[in-house]
Amino acid sequence: MSEQPIRLAVITGSVRDGRFGPTVTDWVTAQTAHRTDLDVDVIDLADVPLGTAGPTREPSPEMTAVLDTIRPRIAAADAFVVVTPEYNHSFPAVLKNAIDWHLVEWRAKPVGFVCYGGFSGGLRAVEQLRLVFAELHAVGIRDTVSFHGGAAAFDENGTPRDAEGAAAAAKTLLDQLTWWALALREARDKRPYGA
Repeated sequence: MSEQPIRLAVITGSVRDGRFGPTVTDWVTAQTAHRTDLDVDVIDLADVPLGTAGPTREPSPEMTAVLDTIRPRIAAADAFVVVTPEYNHSFPAVLKNAIDWHLVEWRAKPVGFVCYGGFSGGLRAVEQLRLVFAELHAVGIRDTVSFHGGAAAFDENGTPRDAEGAAAAAKTLLDQLTWWALALREARDKRPYGA
């Protein structure tokens, strides 16, 4: 009997005007196109108006309607790839807000990171995100795909200038993510995770 594909949510973590995130997300999803073990759902936070006020005990009816569009998708995912830029040595506020509105949906699931930015390539943002996701009982994948120089690391067609190296890094990340996703899905099916 074959395994059900891993439900992978790829989250675009920037909503700024002129953002580069969708280009990186498109590249990530292209890396999954040949994989029959992954069923990809792209969640662009620009399409989910969560604002930045943060979670409240009693969300407004408007916020409840927004959460009803994203919460089932995060809950259904077996694994996540977070695509994030680095802003001022950290990650975007809208990404933190999206994470904070969902608590149990992340539990006992793996999270991989694809980052981009200046000199550090977004790695400082990822290091902080690892702490956030650990607090939510998610499993951070060790290997990260990082694009130093941000948009300069890609050509005018949205292809990484080091296409071979980037593809190899993506394969490593996706292979690790898939291993953890299968192991944790099986564990959750046998024994619901309690935090």
